[in-house]
Amino acid sequence: MLKRPAFLKENDQVAVIATAKNFSAEQLETGLAMLEEWRLKVCPGKNLYKEDHQFAGTDKERLKDLQHALDDKNIRAIFCVRGGYGTNRIIDQVDMRQFRQSPKWLAGFSDVTVLHCLLQREGFQSIHGTMPILFGRDSPASLESLRKTLFGEEIQYEIKTDPLNKKGKCEGILIGGNLSILQSMIGTKTDFDSRKKILFIEEIDEYLYHIDRMMIHLKRAGKLKDLSGLVVGHLTDMKDNEAAFGKNVKEIILESVKDYKFPVCFNFPSGHEKENMALRFGAKVRLHIGREKSLLSF
Repeated sequence: MLKRPAFLKENDQVAVIATAKNFSAEQLETGLAMLEEWRLKVCPGKNLYKEDHQFAGTDKERLKDLQHALDDKNIRAIFCVRGGYGTNRIIDQVDMRQFRQSPKWLAGFSDVTVLHCLLQREGFQSIHGTMPILFGRDSPASLESLRKTLFGEEIQYEIKTDPLNKKGKCEGILIGGNLSILQSMIGTKTDFDSRKKILFIEEIDEYLYHIDRMMIHLKRAGKLKDLSGLVVGHLTDMKDNEAAFGKNVKEIILESVKDYKFPVCFNFPSGHEKENMALRFGAKVRLHIGREKSLLSF
């Protein structure tokens, strides 16, 4: 199990920053209010509302806010406002020396997968979950799962059964995130170690042949063969070409892992939809995929 930062408590200071796409102040109002309802002291990044074309400020400005949040010993968690694109543009300039001395939670998903991979390489846990810009959209259960995870309350998920599941039981450290971001990390300084891990993946707005290409890339790079298990979250708004690919997205994923014996669970409620349940990456979890239901326990 990777090192776990201290769970939050009331009156802890938390940073709210943006490492990728821009947004408006109005879009963030609900999220900031919710963090305050959780009795947390919100510390917005100095460059939080900056814009540079599609980005939330220049690379230098976004990096500065991220670095400050990582370094400040009084900050106990970092919330990334949203995903989009841009975190990989600044990731190689991040200095983790102060963070190693005073680790804290980092929460987010989608493009934030880049930061989850960095923290895994550094040996620390992080949280895959909904982000402040989505607090007004996502389900109450999603928000409560994030709060429970941050404050260290026990969590167990019961997952809807899918006929394509590969039944079985396994234990392992949970890693993962957005599939396209994970693929883009291969061969970089923030490449991920999948050996004996339970891998979680989710994706949105991709062509089926893109999914096939990404899964084949993971297989060729050796990221699938030594998994303990695979958990598949939301696969949202998948698209096909005029000439059909010939398989649906779940069949594509199953084909890529057909040579391996580890269990596979579809339908985990996490990703780019309103039901976006929090996951603690880097924690040891138990996965039981049965005939009538599946369980993921921390």
